[in-house]
Amino acid sequence: MEKQMSSGEEESSVERGLLHTWKGYSCSVTPEKVLLSRPVLQAALGNRHGVLLVEGGQVYSFGELSWKQTQMAFPAETSEPVLEVGLSGQKVVSVAAGGFHSGAVTEDGGVHMWGDNAHGQCGLSGLTAVPNPTPVGVIDHSDPTASQTVKVLELACGEQHTLALSARHQVWAWGSGPQLGLPVSTLPTWRPQRVEHLAGRHVLQVSCGAFHSLALVRCPAPSQEPRRPPPDKCGQCNQLLYTMTDKEDHVIISDNHHCPIGAQAGEHGGSDDRRGSEGSPGKGLSGQQQVKVKSSPSEPLLSTHRHSPPRPLSLSPHTTSRSSPAPATSPTQDPVASSGSDATGTAPQEPQQPEATEESRAEPSSAEPNPSSLSQAYDSRPDGGALQGTGAKSSPYPDEQAVKEYLKKLSDHSLSDQAAKSPQLAQRSQVDAIADVFTPDEPPSSSSSSVVMATGAGGGPVGAALNSLVASCASVVGERVASTCEALSLRKVMSYYYPSPTSSSCSSSSSPPGVSAQGVGGPAPDAGGAGGLALLQEESLQGKKSCSLGDVRQEEAEGLSRRLSLPGLLSQVSPRLLRRYSRSRVKAAPLSPTLVADGDSLLPSLQTEVWSWGRGQEGQLGHGDLQCGLQPMCIKSLSSKQVLRIAAGAHHSLALTAQSQMFSWGSNSSGQLGHMETPSTIPRLAKLSEGIRVWDVGAGQQHTLLLADGDCFQPILYYSGQQVKEGLGQAPQEGSGGYTQQPVLLPFCMNIGYVSSVFAGGQLCGALADKNVMGFIASLHELAAAERKCYCKLTSVKTEVLQPLLKADNLTSSLGQTSTGLLQTLIGRFNGLCQLTGQNSASLTALVRRLRDIRGMLLLDHTELFMDTYTEYSSALGNFLVMGGFQALAKPCQDVFGKGCEVVQRLVESADDSVPLPDLLLSVLHLPIKHLQEYTRLLLKLATCYEVDSADYRTLQDGCSKFESLVLHLKRKRKEADYTLHFWKSFPGKMTDSLRKPSRRLVCESSNKALTLQNAGRFSVNWFILFNDALVHAQGMVPYKNLFSTHHVFPLTSLWVDPISEETTGLNGLKVITPEECFTLLTSSPMEKAKWLRSINQAVEQALSGVGSDTASLASGSGSGPRPDPPISRTASYTFYKEGRLKEATYEGRWLAGKPHGRGVVKWPDGRVYTGTFKNGLEDGFGEYILPSKNANKSDHYQGNWKEGKMHGFGTYRYATGEVYEGCFQDNMRHGHGMLRSGKLNSSSPSVFIGQWQSDRKCGYGVFDDITRGEKYMGTWQDDQRQGNGVIVTQFGLYYEGAFSSNKMMGTGVLLSEDDTSFEGEFSEDWTLCGKGTLSMPNGDYIEGSFSGVWGSGLKISGSYYKPNLFDSDKDKSRTPKLGRLAVRAEDKWLAVFEECWKRLGSDAVGQGETSIAWDNIAVALTANRQIHRGSPELLTRSQHKALESLEIIPQHVGPVTMETYDSIRLYLIKACDTALHPLGRLLESLVAVYRMTYVGVGANRRLLPQAVNEIKSYLKRIFHIVRFLFPDLPEEGGLIPETADIQQERSSSSSEAQLEAPRRVVSSSALLLPVLLPRLYPPLFTLYALDKEKEEDVYWDCVSRLNKQPDLALLAFLGVHQKFWPVSITVHGETQQVVSSTKDACFASAVETLQQISTTFTPSDKLQVIQLTFEEITQEVLTLLKEDFLWSMDDLFPVFLYVVLRARIRNLGSEVSLIEDLMDPCVQHGEHGIMFTTLKACYYQIQQERIT
Repeated sequence: MEKQMSSGEEESSVERGLLHTWKGYSCSVTPEKVLLSRPVLQAALGNRHGVLLVEGGQVYSFGELSWKQTQMAFPAETSEPVLEVGLSGQKVVSVAAGGFHSGAVTEDGGVHMWGDNAHGQCGLSGLTAVPNPTPVGVIDHSDPTASQTVKVLELACGEQHTLALSARHQVWAWGSGPQLGLPVSTLPTWRPQRVEHLAGRHVLQVSCGAFHSLALVRCPAPSQEPRRPPPDKCGQCNQLLYTMTDKEDHVIISDNHHCPIGAQAGEHGGSDDRRGSEGSPGKGLSGQQQVKVKSSPSEPLLSTHRHSPPRPLSLSPHTTSRSSPAPATSPTQDPVASSGSDATGTAPQEPQQPEATEESRAEPSSAEPNPSSLSQAYDSRPDGGALQGTGAKSSPYPDEQAVKEYLKKLSDHSLSDQAAKSPQLAQRSQVDAIADVFTPDEPPSSSSSSVVMATGAGGGPVGAALNSLVASCASVVGERVASTCEALSLRKVMSYYYPSPTSSSCSSSSSPPGVSAQGVGGPAPDAGGAGGLALLQEESLQGKKSCSLGDVRQEEAEGLSRRLSLPGLLSQVSPRLLRRYSRSRVKAAPLSPTLVADGDSLLPSLQTEVWSWGRGQEGQLGHGDLQCGLQPMCIKSLSSKQVLRIAAGAHHSLALTAQSQMFSWGSNSSGQLGHMETPSTIPRLAKLSEGIRVWDVGAGQQHTLLLADGDCFQPILYYSGQQVKEGLGQAPQEGSGGYTQQPVLLPFCMNIGYVSSVFAGGQLCGALADKNVMGFIASLHELAAAERKCYCKLTSVKTEVLQPLLKADNLTSSLGQTSTGLLQTLIGRFNGLCQLTGQNSASLTALVRRLRDIRGMLLLDHTELFMDTYTEYSSALGNFLVMGGFQALAKPCQDVFGKGCEVVQRLVESADDSVPLPDLLLSVLHLPIKHLQEYTRLLLKLATCYEVDSADYRTLQDGCSKFESLVLHLKRKRKEADYTLHFWKSFPGKMTDSLRKPSRRLVCESSNKALTLQNAGRFSVNWFILFNDALVHAQGMVPYKNLFSTHHVFPLTSLWVDPISEETTGLNGLKVITPEECFTLLTSSPMEKAKWLRSINQAVEQALSGVGSDTASLASGSGSGPRPDPPISRTASYTFYKEGRLKEATYEGRWLAGKPHGRGVVKWPDGRVYTGTFKNGLEDGFGEYILPSKNANKSDHYQGNWKEGKMHGFGTYRYATGEVYEGCFQDNMRHGHGMLRSGKLNSSSPSVFIGQWQSDRKCGYGVFDDITRGEKYMGTWQDDQRQGNGVIVTQFGLYYEGAFSSNKMMGTGVLLSEDDTSFEGEFSEDWTLCGKGTLSMPNGDYIEGSFSGVWGSGLKISGSYYKPNLFDSDKDKSRTPKLGRLAVRAEDKWLAVFEECWKRLGSDAVGQGETSIAWDNIAVALTANRQIHRGSPELLTRSQHKALESLEIIPQHVGPVTMETYDSIRLYLIKACDTALHPLGRLLESLVAVYRMTYVGVGANRRLLPQAVNEIKSYLKRIFHIVRFLFPDLPEEGGLIPETADIQQERSSSSSEAQLEAPRRVVSSSALLLPVLLPRLYPPLFTLYALDKEKEEDVYWDCVSRLNKQPDLALLAFLGVHQKFWPVSITVHGETQQVVSSTKDACFASAVETLQQISTTFTPSDKLQVIQLTFEEITQEVLTLLKEDFLWSMDDLFPVFLYVVLRARIRNLGSEVSLIEDLMDPCVQHGEHGIMFTTLKACYYQIQQERIT
């Protein structure tokens, strides 16, 4: 191992991680270099030893290693580092050293400990010393079923304890003493245990002092729970916590509550506080159990206040602690102050550090302290009453004069300082400034003693201060006093004031006793001087400690939303002060970063808290007292300081903030705190020269080591604390020599290289340094230092300029509402940028401290985040600038900062006094953007340190180029904003207000007459101004004074510009197209033309790429190539202004060359809305239209097709009245086929009409279902009236067919009733007979003559009655009239439905047109419909998607249709009819709808059966016509499909017998189309058949039921089946059984099952197929029985088939037979199928005739 050498000697070859160590701070100190073969990564120093972690994960120890003396021949002290062999094979990632023990954490999160273990601090039981590193298990036993090993990130070691921070950011502790934070009664604890008080919090770092502990915790997110008001009564005795006593000239408000039953014993209290409960100082350092008494929400500073009667602000001389051994003070001295103040304190020359003192918050729960225990706590100080100070000077406290001078000094103090602290109050006068001294920047803390409100106080600054104090005291007791106030009739004079939401601060209520009661009336003992004042104020503030952060947050929030004062009682309170409290404020941007902004886990957290616990005799816990803390507690004064790093010395503590400031507290015996201020029990800033930014700290026994930025970017070292003198020839003498009053610079720091981190422990100091290899280390340090400097500067701007400005009285009046909003946005963005800079600064500092590598650099990993943040900020800055915000801000700025505004000048670092204030303010807010150039420069500098082909070089170069392009972009944006601001200043006329917008920037304008309007009037003047969002055309007449009288704004998103060809016109012109205007602009030269064309096109392109989007323009501006012209088709929004149907309507959607084209939305001011497609500016295609009705809350709603701006094609119109029309439109009118539903079933007149329309009226054939009357009309219409032939059926079975005229039955007609009574003759009205006719009876009788009267209500008859003779020759002639003659023929029905289908195929008339055009239209329809449904794919099933895809393939064939092509056509038709998106499918859907509308419900009348059958036949005929139009080569009805050559060849080679048997395919419409049509129409059709055959089917079923009671053999015998066909045995479930006389339903069972399937089929061909299969099953069974071939004869076959039909028990066999007969393909009537069907029909009639004998 190499020996240590002075850094002045020859340097080692190691260039990274050089460790230098030294003691003290004298000029003669020379650091020694610890030489190791590898770079040191981390060092940890204990009291007399040290631990080093080197590259590769090895660990070395040096110094006094007494625990190793147990090993053979190991020296007690070693100056050379010794390798810890026990850790070989382990990769260590961090080390820690305590007083006399050490620890290491390995890569896998394991813990190894060694050293002194007397107190269990090594986590091992049974050993007093651990010589070598030994694993320590940190086990989580919270889950009793499975214990888990905890992975550890880092360790911290104290004298007798160790803390571990787990990977889950929880704290584990072991060892001895209250510094563990564990509720452990048996100490020491050697087993690691979790510190439950910090459970649930995200701990970032832990640090150990000798006997105290610190933790850095990330702030939790603010709670969303509603706030509960604080209690106003004691939780135990139910007495009021506050009382008010009304005296003659004052009111006493007292929180002097002493709970008589509140004493309760406990070891670590219910509230888990630092003391177990709030304010029980009796817990001594030995951890003894103390009595806690719950009491008021405030904790008294002095114990005796509770026992003395309330006095007016004066403290009686007997209030010193009774057991205090402090020397007697002079009569003019305040004994209280002397007992609680540092003896070194003198009257300060400046106000006490408000940052440190004003952060305390009172807590709602506290405990009554024991006076004697409090005295003991004070007695624990070495001098009994004053804090210990070595070599300190003692001085008497200032007299009353000093107090007045101090107050005067405060009043003269710069108002801006106070402004930064108290956003609630605007600073206007000295009196108010003094008031603000007593109104710190925090929520109310409860006063520690009773307060008297004087009604007759004196004037002057002291009086004002008192009044402010009283006001703040009133705010203390706020809400809890309300009930008492009501009793005292004070509620009327209480008012709640709501502070500005810019800050979470409210007035504090500490009551400084340093103010004498001189102005209150009567002499009083001389008050303590300013030192005592500040001491008591600060200690009373810091004395209140939180038991949990939730309380702090809750109280902050309460303080924010409420402020209470008692103005009626305060005669001397400044009226301006009260006005300020009640003044309403403009909502301002938050000036402190919100917790939410820290949520990104990728960025380091700035919102942190410091928690402390352990022994506190030296004030090292930072709570303002000397008490021991058994539980972790938050140091509230540091909660808003953005602490990034903590360090603990033996008896003092340090906190390093993001602003590079160091707060220190605790023992200051050797000046180790870096300041000499008192008390040292609360965090205070170390005294450092301005510009010194600290970024790493180390704390030792009695010294502090600081690493800071100085004037250059090489870090410098400061030392604060005890000097270690070296005797001649001796080791340094500890404890001898002087100490520092404030940190001193170590002169050798510039010689040891670039220091990356510092360490301290015992008396030793250490620094890790790197040499500047290739300039990389220097560049990295420079980048981190620049970022720290920038963050400090931005924070200063925020607190010193922006915060005071936001509170200025005349801000809104000076700026106006718009600019105030812009300022708030700007400040919000500034705040976000400041936050990001702080996070980056913290990240870079950590990078330099540990990795010193570019990997993990936020600037490179999250470049987009930085670019977006800067771009947004630049945009907000530009917007405020353009609106003249900086000019308007000058006056409020002067009011706040004085005429010279030195604050602003100092921040800008401007020495020129002549710079206007607006420019200064702009420069201040432009500072962050200037800092961007540093990123570019330093990243480039870092890149040069790498090889050009390395990945790191490319990464840095890429980041550099991105920031460089951002800098150029922001410069351009700034230039645009300046240009625009200058333009607005010189803009003539009154148009500025209407045109001036924050985001609007000027591009160019034509004031130089470069652009003129073609064909402009002789005296007109035209001025064109191009902005980034609009082209403005201003017009005026020359003679008029007001030059430009009108102007029009053309948005760029809806503006097109085209150059006019010079060859054809000879003009340098530009054609400008807007949605409502088109005009030509002439330029003076081709150059001007090119300039304007380029400018307009660029502006349009940027406007389209994202309105107001700077990032879009940044992305487009980064390329150097020529910009493309803006697209002619685009998406934009526009509001029409000219007269016309779109006047004042706003269109948003696609455009093409100035006209809406594509999808879009139009909204009219009256509420009309159209959403759909456009073509050439008009609605065209599918769209949705909403038309508000005069009827409230209802509107007409149309959804369907449009053409040239009108409803045209199929659509659905829902009327506000409730009517719904679904059908075709033409020219905004119902035209073509459609269905109108009126009303609902339960409404007054529900009805449905389906049929043909013409010009909004019913015209042609249609069906009208009058649901109210139960009638259905099927006939022709004209002008909304029934006219021509028609049929009416009613729900009572009446049937009428005949002529209609003028909506009435008028003319010849036939009327039948349900019982077959019929009338044929003349009608005059509905159901009214009038004229000649014949009335026929069901029995055949009839009357001929003249009839009059309404059917069913008595008829007048004049005529002859006939009763036919039984033997009459014409008896067979039925009198029942033939129906259908007077009805509309089937071919004339639904013409409009078929016409629409032909139109969709591109034919003007039925049967005309070209097939190719038809197929084109089909393809267009399918594609268009697929696109409509693509947006909502859930509307189509997967099978429908597949069908659509297959329909895109048209069946191709050349020449005659073969069987193969016939099958492909048949399959195509099945698919086409299956989807409504195909014209044929649409036709089929419409036909099914009209058929069901006609024959369902009332239409289910048996007399309509012939019409229903004929209608289906007519459908087949007409659809087949369309099919043949699409496939012209298809043979006509009945034609044969020719054979292919191959089949003919086969035929010729085969025998003539085979030729006869070969099947021939006949083309028929029924075979092709019934399979797709009939299944949809089957239910209504079969219902009609069942109604028609009802009577004969009843007879048939009666016979089937009777015959089926017979066993099989009996029935076979009865039916006359030949015995040889009787089955002998049958197979049931695989077993053969003999047929016996009792066997039933077993014979011919398979044939019976087959025949039963006839009811499950739809088409006649399918039903005939079932019959054929039945015959085949019978034949098969007989063949099996006879075991020989045979031929059926009808005599043999018929009985067997009759048996099968009977056993099949088909309920509606008559209907099935009739349906087959009516719709059977004519070509099969005489074939095999025809014979089989005839057999079935014969069976049906035979069964009806059977009689059982």
